Amino acid sequence: MNILYCGDAGIRYGVAVSIMSLMMRTPRECVYNIYIATIRYEGVRSFEASTVAVLDALVKKYNAKSSVRLIDATDVFVKNLPSKNMGSYFTPCSMLRLYADKMPELADCSRILYLDYDVVCRGDIREFYNMPLAGIEAAGVLDIYGKNFYHYRGLFNFDYMNSGVMLFNLDECRRTGCLMRAAKLCGERWMMLADQAALNKTISRRVLVNRRWNEQGERPRRDTVLHHFSNNFKFFPVFRVQKVKPYDIERVHEVLRIYEYDDIYEEYNKLKNNL
Repeated sequence: MNILYCGDAGIRYGVAVSIMSLMMRTPRECVYNIYIATIRYEGVRSFEASTVAVLDALVKKYNAKSSVRLIDATDVFVKNLPSKNMGSYFTPCSMLRLYADKMPELADCSRILYLDYDVVCRGDIREFYNMPLAGIEAAGVLDIYGKNFYHYRGLFNFDYMNSGVMLFNLDECRRTGCLMRAAKLCGERWMMLADQAALNKTISRRVLVNRRWNEQGERPRRDTVLHHFSNNFKFFPVFRVQKVKPYDIERVHEVLRIYEYDDIYEEYNKLKNNL
């Protein structure tokens, strides 16, 4: 299975927890080709090769055929700079998923599962990863908040996907050019949640899947497979945005009262100082 993360050095702890959850919650016979895309660009602390080496050694403990590789996407990023959104709340690296179809390292990948750094795996993802994608550019889950405000196929048609978990049919994306249109859109127009908005605008051949493949609520459900620690709105006693990330173990325990990942954290703590 091909897995893609994108980011700078700041996501290394989240990526480590996410990768470790894949290793510990899916069968050992699963072979993972994990890619981490980063850039070497002004103001960006690039994801380091030394961190990738630690993660590569980790996955090989579970299956010797698995690997973690670093992609330097600087060239393709600079050629199609998302200039109108470079100063957003998010690091420019968050937009690197828009260049997946142009990265030489992914040329042989017909499909790839993109995961945000704050996604934790709770079970076997093969059913989702291997779903039929003929004629489909991407599969994803409705955004729990955005679905109520953004509509691209009619006012009452919920179709706004969360981009934190997306299964891309790269062959179809290359054919239609949807990802590069999204990257160009980020260079021409400022948008809230730029890369997510751009993907929703340019991906017309999509399929929406059950929320168990991208649970964005603060707590997983019984059938949740991929738990996405996205920001959540809290309204009582005062309105606030609650932000808890899976590598912030103390807050996961104290705020969310989640303890099911403690075996993952035990292994993560052994590696943390080497990341």
